[in-house]
Amino acid sequence: MEIRAGTGGDEACLFAGDLFRMYSKFCENRGWKVEVTSVSEGASGGYKEIDFTVTGNGCYGILKFESGVHRVQRVPKTETQGRIHTSAASVAVLPEAEEFDVEINEGEIKWDTFRSSGAGGQNVNKVESGVRLRYMWKNPNTGEMQEILIECTETRDQPKNRERALSRLRTRIYDMEYQKYISDISAKRKTMVSTGDRSAKIRTYNYPQGRVTDHRVEGLTVYNLATVMDGDLDEIINRLQMAENAERLKENIES
Repeated sequence: MEIRAGTGGDEACLFAGDLFRMYSKFCENRGWKVEVTSVSEGASGGYKEIDFTVTGNGCYGILKFESGVHRVQRVPKTETQGRIHTSAASVAVLPEAEEFDVEINEGEIKWDTFRSSGAGGQNVNKVESGVRLRYMWKNPNTGEMQEILIECTETRDQPKNRERALSRLRTRIYDMEYQKYISDISAKRKTMVSTGDRSAKIRTYNYPQGRVTDHRVEGLTVYNLATVMDGDLDEIINRLQMAENAERLKENIES
């Protein structure tokens, strides 16, 4: 999963942090494992962007509904006149690709190593544990070549960082190669993001009114914002699943 602050400056970063905590609580309640893979912190807290993996039974089938732009309406902590601001953060949920899902010629990968920075300790800046890979990927739709650059500094073990960088490369290529397919499917479902574009607004969190509105299903508004932000997404996701199943049934009948 990827969360990135959008419009709204520092407030958007704080909201991105709130979303990450919300998903962390949601995953914890379901017994799923969350592991942060990359993070860029905001100047006043929260995150400019944060990437993390979720591992657990059926997690993608549930979390896929979170892809899109999440909008928040509230009075920022930095607001001195009590005015309500609207900020946004984008969420992307990608299935992790297995080795057989994409074709990668590992002999064409260019590897570099570098010294990882850290919070101190004897090994910091002495061991080249960080890895950087460069891979030229051919777009199957256009034939154009594109360089993919991935860095990994998650551990002080270089082989583990290489393994994780390869995993992220497979996932990145999977996402790019199947993006058109995903978009085509999404466009057919009224209950999903209308265009398959990740920039489409899917949900609004209104703090003054204590409500959360999901814009993909008519009438899907709950008035328990505090519990939603504490990881209770079950009611919203259940409604989205029901709407998706109804749309699938309709499509099967029409076909």
